[in-house]
Amino acid sequence: MNAVKLTTPTGPVRATIPLASSKSESNRALIIDALTDFQCELRNLSTARDTQTMIRLLKSDDTTADVLDAGTTMRFLTAYFAVTGQQKIMTGTPRMCERPIGILVDALRTLGADITYVKNDGYPPLQINGFTPSAEAKVSIRGDVSSQYISALLMVAPTLPNGLTLELTGAIGSRPYIEMTLEQMVYFGADLQADWEAKTITVKPKPYTPKPYAIESDWSGASYWYSIAALAQDETSELELLGLKAKSLQGDSAIVDIMRPLGVGSTFTDTGVRLTKQPAATALSWDFTHCPDLAQTVAVCAAMKGVILTLTGIESLKIKETDRVAALQAELQKIGAELVEIESNHRYEVRPLGNQSATLPSIETYDDHRMAMAFAPVAMRREVVIEEPGVVAKSYPSFWEDMARITQVQAIEEGSNVAG
Repeated sequence: MNAVKLTTPTGPVRATIPLASSKSESNRALIIDALTDFQCELRNLSTARDTQTMIRLLKSDDTTADVLDAGTTMRFLTAYFAVTGQQKIMTGTPRMCERPIGILVDALRTLGADITYVKNDGYPPLQINGFTPSAEAKVSIRGDVSSQYISALLMVAPTLPNGLTLELTGAIGSRPYIEMTLEQMVYFGADLQADWEAKTITVKPKPYTPKPYAIESDWSGASYWYSIAALAQDETSELELLGLKAKSLQGDSAIVDIMRPLGVGSTFTDTGVRLTKQPAATALSWDFTHCPDLAQTVAVCAAMKGVILTLTGIESLKIKETDRVAALQAELQKIGAELVEIESNHRYEVRPLGNQSATLPSIETYDDHRMAMAFAPVAMRREVVIEEPGVVAKSYPSFWEDMARITQVQAIEEGSNVAG
């Protein structure tokens, strides 16, 4: 289907949602499992395309590893294939080949990896030619570009003959994702020490211990349901999200605190978390440095509620599946709001424009799963069309089926008249 039309529900929004598993946890567990020669018992692995791509490529003997549009898979597998001495060509979609990877490649070369660029320096496709461990056990890497580079290096560090000390320079972005990596490494027996004040992480050489591991539900996926709860018009609306923990490894669990001033209360139960309506604030400021994947969802929610939102820490959004800042600026206009840059590359503001167009908004998704799901909750206030809805397969394949529990989801084929 080329688009879906979502109808505004009448009456209270009530549903129990069996959330998808975390692809962030799944992808880390898969790399660690591979480094134990696949001896771990991993339960509740994500069905997201990114994770399924990781599974497929870890099992494949092909010399070319095509990660499609999976950034985490590209970064993690580049480190894994390099230090395990495999010969691989790492490639992906045209957009993936525009996403930088030079910082990770430079670090791996320092440690002894033989990696060359097939086309443009600093970008995929890459040719991995093998690994000869160097005497170097210390690498400096920027902390403000992508936590995936850091996590990729950390996970392979226990297998290096001298271990690894990472020196993080500059600001550290998405720190909860790094901490998730460290927690999972420790669970599987890694010997490490993180000194956040000194900005160093030291991992000693010690093989992982195979153990069973169960993946938690995905807090990134939960964020869309928080937005739905916030935008639901009936004050008795209530949602239960299954499989979430109050103490989570996932940085996107910050959505609990972010959505409180946007009108959503959270009560944890034995099976997950229950969302209920509560009074909302008229303005909100939030630093998304450590949870950038939540920014789109929160921006759309604030726009629809008429809340003035100040965002910082969203610089990394420009090098994701699409330039998410530019995409938000274009699509928020269609729902009567704007995203304005207040300070160059640092501070932004979502401002309601005060005029909702009568035209049915049709949201472009830019091959970005989070654009589709961030704008879907608009349907709680008005009908909306989401173009190319299949992009959700990247992280939350059952999203539209779950949406159908609370509202009508109408498939629209190319050439259909969706006006009105």
